[in-house]
Amino acid sequence: MEAVTFSESGGVRYLHFGSELIQGAMRMRDPDEIYLEYNQQMMAWLLFLETKPGMRVAQLGLGTGALTKFQYRHCPAVKTTVVELNPAVIVSARSMFFTPDDDRRLETLQVDAKQFVKSAKHRCQFDAIQVDLYDAICDGPSASSLDFYKGCFDILKAPGVMTVNLFSRHPSFKVNLKNICEAFSNRVLLFPESHDCNVVAIAFKGPKLEVEWSEVKKRAKLIAEKTDLPTNKWVPGLSGENARQENKLSI
Repeated sequence: MEAVTFSESGGVRYLHFGSELIQGAMRMRDPDEIYLEYNQQMMAWLLFLETKPGMRVAQLGLGTGALTKFQYRHCPAVKTTVVELNPAVIVSARSMFFTPDDDRRLETLQVDAKQFVKSAKHRCQFDAIQVDLYDAICDGPSASSLDFYKGCFDILKAPGVMTVNLFSRHPSFKVNLKNICEAFSNRVLLFPESHDCNVVAIAFKGPKLEVEWSEVKKRAKLIAEKTDLPTNKWVPGLSGENARQENKLSI
């Protein structure tokens, strides 16, 4: 297991796995804010799914608990299942980054995400999945095989949405994207690269989605008003970055 270390600068606390590479961050004066841009984009499933009682989200990889805290605060109808293999990350998320303890809306499982998605008991159980799995080397996601992404597809309901954090300037990017596209029948959108070389992919399961970008933009504005997420760049970014999606979303 990687060693978990911390640093602070300019009112921001950072998580590291025994190196200078940043694994997550939290602004001390606003612990429930999602501080990093790519982390914010991991919440893009909200553009396509209405939160409702009984909805379940699987979060593969805990980090600083930024997504966990955000969903706990802003999506009270949603039950989040966190999958994290490293017990030190679970402890640090609660003690250093103020992630809430488990209750009826939050469960934390110390298991391997690759095993989790292959479990028959999880098939078709989740409305959304957020995948952010990195190790100390940070040379690409630590789970990236076609088998893994097929497992992610299998545990999603239909309709369902998966968001994945990819590292754009590394050979792993093309491998992951190829495997996601194969597992999800090419129903994949990409955000533009963020300043820290991360690219978030969005993959869809279920009926074909056809909607005007103007309607998605209204949804983005509503999310911003309710949660303070800076969603104003999401629709221009998605419509401009993805081929044949310029005029309307059809996927």
